[in-house]
Amino acid sequence: MKYLSTAKFPTALFSVFIINTFYLYTHSHGPHRSINNPFGKENDVVLMAFPLLSTVHFLGAPSSSGGLPLQSPPSTPSLHLPAARRRLPLSKRFITQSSGSTYGTHFRVTTFGESHGGGVGCVIDGCPPRLSISEEDIQRDLDRRRPGQNRITSPRKETDTCKIASGIADGFTTGSPIKVEVPNTDQRGEDYYSEMALAYRPSHADATYDFKYGVASVQGGGRSSARETIGRVAAGAVAKKILLQYAGTQILAYVSQVHNVVLPENLVNSETVTHDQIENNIVRCPNPEYAEKMIAAIDDVRVKGDSVGGIVTCIVRNVPRGLGSPVFDKLEAELAKAAMSLPASKGIDFGSGFAGTFMTGSEHNDEFYIDEHGRIRTKTNHSGGIQGGISNGETITMRIAFKPTPTIFKKQNTVTRDKHDTELTTRGRHDPCVAPRAIPVVEAMVAMVLVDQLMAQYAQCMLFPINPALQEPLQKAKVPF
Repeated sequence: MKYLSTAKFPTALFSVFIINTFYLYTHSHGPHRSINNPFGKENDVVLMAFPLLSTVHFLGAPSSSGGLPLQSPPSTPSLHLPAARRRLPLSKRFITQSSGSTYGTHFRVTTFGESHGGGVGCVIDGCPPRLSISEEDIQRDLDRRRPGQNRITSPRKETDTCKIASGIADGFTTGSPIKVEVPNTDQRGEDYYSEMALAYRPSHADATYDFKYGVASVQGGGRSSARETIGRVAAGAVAKKILLQYAGTQILAYVSQVHNVVLPENLVNSETVTHDQIENNIVRCPNPEYAEKMIAAIDDVRVKGDSVGGIVTCIVRNVPRGLGSPVFDKLEAELAKAAMSLPASKGIDFGSGFAGTFMTGSEHNDEFYIDEHGRIRTKTNHSGGIQGGISNGETITMRIAFKPTPTIFKKQNTVTRDKHDTELTTRGRHDPCVAPRAIPVVEAMVAMVLVDQLMAQYAQCMLFPINPALQEPLQKAKVPF
């Protein structure tokens, strides 16, 4: 048995580092070189993942003399240059994914930019080619999201004019990444800097961003600002057009609650409600009577410098059957992740949701029947269009809860970055209730999820002829929006 003195241990570690660094470099640059691996070729990954264990010797228990016992390896390490150039298989490479700014597997969307930087936008990768799309198609939804629309939205004046920088030729998608840019034109970083540089705003992301990154992005809250959602809406406009043209799928969201004003569910027919009915008032509630009550509730807190929360209901009609994959990629799970990634969102439910806990199984179960077209349907829709994590073809219904806007113009207790108690009165321009402007953002995220799931279903289950006794085509006749 040989021993390595602990005094020489740092030198040995440095030698190990040099050998493994050379191994990693030569496996990723130029003609392939490698170090003979005593564990065998199939375990090359062990050398990269555990450099200390993949060196000349194995470390054992300390000896009585204070050294570390070492066992000689089966062979002496040497270098060799194979005749043919080869690449490491994917399982043997280091893979780095972006940290939180990308959503989707097949239809991948990455958003970029900050509230008071030069601009915001998105890159869409995986969009099918030959889709007719224009800046006008995207601008319609951006106009619904933009600030300064009316008295119950943020007074920030932005046109949110988009520009497609790549991925479109002669009005059609090319299959290459689509970049959409929106410049910021009404930045007022100074409104935020003096207060945010010193103290944390209650219920904002200022403190947690500091805890995570150790770098403060104080002007406008950085990536936590709702202005980031411009990229989502732009990508969602493309996704909605794919869904409508390919499968006839319609996505509509509306405000169903503001503070303590709750729109009764029986006043909205999810099968007949229209986009025009929703957009007919500034709060985006399809019932005029309750819309006025909601506007009054927002006005009441707005003049006091306070804010309120709300609930957005989203319905999806003409959903292809079979979207969603057990067990970790269930459709509700993907939709929940997308919805809960939205700024200020605090909860989500589907179908009967939490109210279903007050029902019995015999009351809650959706019984099947055969409709006039010979399709299997459900008499009720307590499941919200999803069963077993897979869409069943019924209308998907979900509700997303949004908290009161945390920026209010009332004095609040907080602490400074150097850990002293203080009081803070925030400035800036913010919505007294985020729910009305969240409508196009919710629709966008739902559309992104469904397109991604549609592509996954096509790739896995539609390459061969379907079983007509059990399955339906994903593609359906177009319907008017």
